[in-house]
Amino acid sequence: MKNSLLLAVIAVLLLAGCSNKGQNIAQFRGANRDGIYNETGLLASWPADGPKLLWKTDVIGNGYGSPVVADNKLYVNGEVDTIAHLFAFDLSGNLLWKTPNGREFSGEGFSAGFPGSRTTPTIYGGLIYISSGLGRIACIDAETGKEIWSKHLVNDFGGVLNNFGYSESLLVDGKFVYCYPGGEETNVVCLDRLTGNTVWTSKGIGKDAAFCSPMLINLPERKLFVTTAKEDVFALDASNGELLWTCFDDSAKYDDEYCNTPIYADGYLYSVSGIEKGKGAMKLKLSADGKSVQEVWHCADAKNLYNGFIINNNRLYATSTKKKLWCIDTENGSVIDTLRGMSGSLVYADKKLICYADNGNVNLIDIAGPKMELTGKFQIKEGSKEHIAYPLIDKGVLYIRHGKALMAYLISK
Repeated sequence: MKNSLLLAVIAVLLLAGCSNKGQNIAQFRGANRDGIYNETGLLASWPADGPKLLWKTDVIGNGYGSPVVADNKLYVNGEVDTIAHLFAFDLSGNLLWKTPNGREFSGEGFSAGFPGSRTTPTIYGGLIYISSGLGRIACIDAETGKEIWSKHLVNDFGGVLNNFGYSESLLVDGKFVYCYPGGEETNVVCLDRLTGNTVWTSKGIGKDAAFCSPMLINLPERKLFVTTAKEDVFALDASNGELLWTCFDDSAKYDDEYCNTPIYADGYLYSVSGIEKGKGAMKLKLSADGKSVQEVWHCADAKNLYNGFIINNNRLYATSTKKKLWCIDTENGSVIDTLRGMSGSLVYADKKLICYADNGNVNLIDIAGPKMELTGKFQIKEGSKEHIAYPLIDKGVLYIRHGKALMAYLISK
């Protein structure tokens, strides 16, 4: 009883405190989770040795999750001595505080080669929402690093830990935070974001969680929670967890590796998946009431698991295992252009793509003209392990995370 009363008091205080902070969100792959950063005035090309390095640090621990910037602070998850931590820095690279979040994923067998954090923090209304690879989720005060509440996807909700750990960057909307434990009965959960109390649980599709970070679609009739499982894109009614539809895509080579967040644009839903099999890039027509989808086209050339993709100016851009960057017409799925030597994570800003490739190259690609053009390239030499984390662009600065290392580069004029 005392704990419930305390949480209620904290919730009231947080609501009062958040009212003056605005409700801008900082999260995985940008404000809309689509890899698009609304930046202008970026350099059209880079010097031969790359843009100016502003600062770097090597204290963020092991991990693959990207950083985020909110209210002139940078936040990133990392694992130190088997413990998950959330780190806060100022924008000059000075460590402000770090907060533990339980044990971090270390893996067994093949997955033991990929220890560390897998998620990106979500910041909303002065609070930070984080998840460890083992499923401990927490709400943290953005100023002090103090933990407000925590839950566990396995212990509290009967979730199923997949082969490489939970990789979902938590989805926050208004009063709610959504998570995907992946249990057969408690498949998807909606929580009160201020208290951690359960709002609803859903059987969803009853399948284990994949590596995808979910997204929301706002329609006149309802709001949709959209994410992926091993072989499905599916949608729930965000107000109550009702399953609305599923779309099967047999794209996974190994368990749970369907990673890319779908993108919604102009009444259509896009997804990219697969390595050896699967549909690759796919366009789905979403019904006006959000209760059904129908495939419009798919392009099997553009297959990738975790590099993301971009929708811009009626074009879909995605790298593939064939080490090509594909430009696809969103109207009919036809290939417009390709650029060789590209296999890595994509983000967009100012009519340019930045591809952080799996060989450590950071590539600047101009897409303003009829053909894609490489206008800059440099090599990430700090850090270790795989080059996987998505780049972040904020106020003309490019942030790259490589293992324990984090670098900030000036890419504006």
